[in-house]
Amino acid sequence: MAREWVINAYDGCEGLQLVECGIEEPGPTDVRLRIEAFALNWGDEDLMNDRYSFSFSAFPARIGMEAAGVVEAVGENVEGIQVGERYCTLPYFYDRRGASADTLLIDQAYVTRAPEGLTAVESASIWMQFMTAYFPIVELAKAAPGRNILVPAGTSTAGNAALQIGREHGATMIATTRSPANRQYLLDSGADHVFVDDGGDIESYLMDVTEGVGVHAAFDPVGADFMDRYANAMAKGGILFLYGALTGRYAVPPFLPMIQRNLWFHTYSLFNYVENREANERGKAYVYKAIAEGRVRPRIDRVFPMEGYIDAWRYMKGARSNYGKVVVETGV
Repeated sequence: MAREWVINAYDGCEGLQLVECGIEEPGPTDVRLRIEAFALNWGDEDLMNDRYSFSFSAFPARIGMEAAGVVEAVGENVEGIQVGERYCTLPYFYDRRGASADTLLIDQAYVTRAPEGLTAVESASIWMQFMTAYFPIVELAKAAPGRNILVPAGTSTAGNAALQIGREHGATMIATTRSPANRQYLLDSGADHVFVDDGGDIESYLMDVTEGVGVHAAFDPVGADFMDRYANAMAKGGILFLYGALTGRYAVPPFLPMIQRNLWFHTYSLFNYVENREANERGKAYVYKAIAEGRVRPRIDRVFPMEGYIDAWRYMKGARSNYGKVVVETGV
């Protein structure tokens, strides 16, 4: 029998249980993966506490939107996916069929071949962070020389990916962090400037480092009133991307600065792009090429065994001194 981690109520990670599960046969468009590794993402934590933009349709529910594994079987209508090869899941709303298991059935639309030269752990860690950052930074914010892009919470995996991607497109990247200990890591990752946020005047800081031009786009997962603190430092016509709520509260759009500066407030979810076939292909092509050329790279913080999934969540939610993805290896 295979194993799976499930929850039976919105109890957060402490409610997770490791149970046995059967190995299912794929439907016409399904791929069955023998999962080698799966990554933790804050969206999964929000789902387990019913704070996400979606809720589970029923319980028990399996967690996890990002994994790598070997294809064991495919449905009769699946083409171009090779049994015995390593593939990755793409982030999507998985409802009750998450990836925290030894085995996974997933529609062929949401799998992609693992990049050459990466381990299973690395392959399980890349798609959420780099595709999440690619669309707003490159396609929407138009990262290029002369463009100023703000990345709050720059040590998050998506924030760090945004810094890497923005740097390689020549944009001026500005990160925020709450700890001065993170400054060098953010500079090494691609930040040109780092604002250590102790509650100080971020608006004046941004206008200073952009030489009065302001910020053309902000890639913000913080929420609450954080946008209010820097909205007046946005360049006219700038874009405020909101893709999370690390504070536990979604941001209220800063309407007055938006009116005064003709700003765009753009809520953003990667799922919408993964579900769009053409956008999905563009995002994947970027990630494959950038990794192959060494322009971006996965960074792993810590790897836990299958039995240590709850410990992995406790570690991720605690005071971490390292950076990168937290990943679980199944050992199968």
